[in-house]
Amino acid sequence: ALDQSVIILLIILGVSAVIAIVSYILYRVLHLKIKDSEIKDEKDIAKEELDRILEPIEDEELSKKVAEYDDEEENKEK
Repeated sequence: ALDQSVIILLIILGVSAVIAIVSYILYRVLHLKIKDSEIKDEKDIAKEELDRILEPIEDEELSKKVAEYDDEEENKEK
């Protein structure tokens, strides 16, 4: 009777270990694929959000000034 209970316990532990190993491998494989496909630069994310929220500038003079300011900022960063 003792031998059967030990065998059953070992079977349960073995099945649990196999499930844990398979799920860990799947997690690692899928996590790497998600990281590679979903990586975005923080500046790109911020630009998308601002474009979504802000309205376009209709005044041409103001639009030119903003564009010049953006160009100056990009040149400062480089």
